Amino acid sequence: MNRYLYEPIKKDLQKKMVILTGPRQVGKTWLAKALMAEFKSPQYLNFDSIADAKIINQQSWPLQSDLVIFDEIHKMPQWKKFIKGAFDTRAGNQAILVTGSARLDTFRQSGESLAGRYFSMRLNPISVCELTDWAKPEEALNLLNRFGGFPEPFLSGSDQEAARWRNQYYADLIREDILEFGRLQEVRTMRLLLELLRSRVGSPLSYTSIAQDLQIAPNTVRRYIDILESLCIVFTIRPFHHNVARAILKEPKLYFYDSGFVQGDEGVRLENTCAVCLLKHVQYLQDIKGEDVELNYIKTKEGKEVDFTLSRKKKATHLIEVKTSDDSPAPSLVALSKKMPEVAAIQLVANLRREQQIDRVAVASAGKWLAQLSA
Repeated sequence: MNRYLYEPIKKDLQKKMVILTGPRQVGKTWLAKALMAEFKSPQYLNFDSIADAKIINQQSWPLQSDLVIFDEIHKMPQWKKFIKGAFDTRAGNQAILVTGSARLDTFRQSGESLAGRYFSMRLNPISVCELTDWAKPEEALNLLNRFGGFPEPFLSGSDQEAARWRNQYYADLIREDILEFGRLQEVRTMRLLLELLRSRVGSPLSYTSIAQDLQIAPNTVRRYIDILESLCIVFTIRPFHHNVARAILKEPKLYFYDSGFVQGDEGVRLENTCAVCLLKHVQYLQDIKGEDVELNYIKTKEGKEVDFTLSRKKKATHLIEVKTSDDSPAPSLVALSKKMPEVAAIQLVANLRREQQIDRVAVASAGKWLAQLSA
């Protein structure tokens, strides 16, 4: 199957350079190579290849190439200056696609400006929506909870193969990517932090509590989690609040891009899978549609909490609670729906026999509802 960004990238390559980022092994290279079929003389160059790196450094790829793909180019010194020059001096019909790990998105934020020359897109793991032509929504959701949304473990259909992939994947991340951000003596602590976070998915993070467990400073915990976010290992969502500054000060909730790595019961993994699907939906609307949308959660001073909120232009549009089997509207969701009558209140239930509307709350099949998202 073609990934969900195939057509948007194909379209945008006719206008500007496209920079494609995302977690390791999420399918960026596969997608880039699939797009080569749309061009007459495409050229794929990976900076990790000695032969390709030589071509890149010498700028000796064929002039008639109508698509040039630069993979892992962020490993090249002053790569942004190189890309800027390659784009500004390219032939009139030549498209440029730049792909790389999440570090590319991090490095893109500093140094030589590429303003006005590119569209940025973020490729996320497979979601329920992306599987609508492949499996029934309920089955797709169950498989994502079991294997996670990274293509290799998901398509293996084997718990053993998924476990083997996951062991190697996180070992490589710690040994290679994390080491580039931190010092060697910090790697062990970050490995312990990663293991600890697996069992804290979906709960507001207490940096002080984590710092006490690891015997380090709270600010160090913040820095380490920032690194894990930069590498697209985890992502955080913050409380919804009209006052952005106040929201930043409150504790975020943390989720993994890989639901299969989460430790916890079925409900925790289900919440993580829903978080990944919602993040993908929001980032698609941001990157492709240019919409001002956000994913948050909500928590009141009285302690009432709802798993997720979707907002548009700083105004909440959806209150979303996630349950495995409970079709009775959660008290917090009911209370908040009464305070915010203009906002759609939805309880997503994985194992649901019958969808229904109870007062202001729509009790919906989690699989079917997620299948209707944008990506």
